[in-house]
Amino acid sequence: MSELKTFNKKIADLHVLIENVKSKIEKTFGHYKPLFNGERYLTDYQLSKKMNISRRTLQTYRDKGLLPYILLGGKVLYKESDIEKLLEENYLRAWKRC
Repeated sequence: MSELKTFNKKIADLHVLIENVKSKIEKTFGHYKPLFNGERYLTDYQLSKKMNISRRTLQTYRDKGLLPYILLGGKVLYKESDIEKLLEENYLRAWKRC
């Protein structure tokens, strides 16, 4: 009988361990978004949060032709690589030395 209790305790401990691992995996990959053909796409909301600008400002940039975008059924998407390229092209180096 003692062996059965020990076995059941080990099974219960194993179950708790598995649940903990499962929880950590879900937490780690909960926000994972797979690439689509090697490219990551951002919504208006995601890009505005990432760049700390309003969605209206993004609209203005689109209207002025500053931002490349995809319009699909009323949904606006941006290629992350296009945004990175745009930022690099508009990067201004400091010209003064302290």
